[in-house]
Amino acid sequence: MQNATLVALSSQVALRRKLDVIANNVANMDTAGFKRVSLDFEETTMPKASATLFPRRDRDNRFVRELATVHDFSAGSVEMTGNDLDVAIESDNSFFVVNTPAGERYTRAGDFAIDNTGRLVTADGKPVMGDGGEIVFGNEETNIAIAHDGTISSSAGLKGALRIASFPDITVLSKDGENLYSASAAPQAPASIRVRQGALEKSNVSGVEELTAMLDVQRAYERISNMVKQQNDLSAKAIERLGSVNA
Repeated sequence: MQNATLVALSSQVALRRKLDVIANNVANMDTAGFKRVSLDFEETTMPKASATLFPRRDRDNRFVRELATVHDFSAGSVEMTGNDLDVAIESDNSFFVVNTPAGERYTRAGDFAIDNTGRLVTADGKPVMGDGGEIVFGNEETNIAIAHDGTISSSAGLKGALRIASFPDITVLSKDGENLYSASAAPQAPASIRVRQGALEKSNVSGVEELTAMLDVQRAYERISNMVKQQNDLSAKAIERLGSVNA
């Protein structure tokens, strides 16, 4: 009975972790460029017990454990905003490059702004990288335009181009927090670049799917909780009976 309880607890830990991931997806439904996350689990077998003298021999115990975190990099829908500093990438495997204290990181979130030093930055203030480094505008510059190939111009003339990183093997990317990704391999220059000014790529999270999955996890958790309670009740009854016999 203790083994059954331990197996059930391993399932509850996995379900709790899955619920956290679903909740994070739901919380980021309105985050520009956010990519849905899911979990893969696997069955793991504990070492076989050695007792074989009983009529019913000991059997392997199979537990649940987290195998991998999976990111869905499919493109979200594109929403027109009319904001000159909003930019959407029209390609699944390409990303904007931003500079962080930990080095270059990659994002699909194109809700840019201009900070008080004139730099083009992400919504949380990280510099957006161009083909020649950071993109900086003067106080007097107006009419900022971003062409389909990422070229940026203003009333002062050509300012360079957005640096776009492409990853043919998307599995080299890992989530780094703040809607950013790090890569275990160097990115490639995309064969072609197509961006859209005045538009944002929305999150690819489906609210209906996530809420349905959340309900499924909660129900499974409740079923396991009931099973654990039943196992504990059986253990209590067995101890009570053994105590009365010994007395």
